[in-house]
Amino acid sequence: MKTTLQRINKAVHFEASSDSSTVKINIDGPASIGGEGKGVRPMELVLMALGSCSVFDLTTILQKQRQDIQDISVEVEGQRRDEVPNIFTKIHISFLLKGDIDEVKAQKAAELAVKKYCSVHDMLAAGGVDITYSIKIA
Repeated sequence: MKTTLQRINKAVHFEASSDSSTVKINIDGPASIGGEGKGVRPMELVLMALGSCSVFDLTTILQKQRQDIQDISVEVEGQRRDEVPNIFTKIHISFLLKGDIDEVKAQKAAELAVKKYCSVHDMLAAGGVDITYSIKIA
């Protein structure tokens, strides 16, 4: 696995790519270091990685259980400590599911998706980040 970041401007706007896709991701820093709001910040990418890793696994598990998922979205919110480095201390993942989905199966699937199968969760949790999750079925 390999990623590349190419500087786009004279400040801190980079374009990231990987060897698994032709899609580019714009990454930028805060204004205090020259960021111009032209991309996602690195710590936001961490939250996106956790959310996507978890929801991929959750979706796969629910599909194997023959649950009727009409829509699924994820919100990931992190709290960071005040001292440098400003690492995450707590992260909460909120899954919003729509469809004919059994709540007991969804809860078990979320437990497996987040705590057993998500590699991003394991890396963050090993670093002491308290990660919680919730599910809402509409």
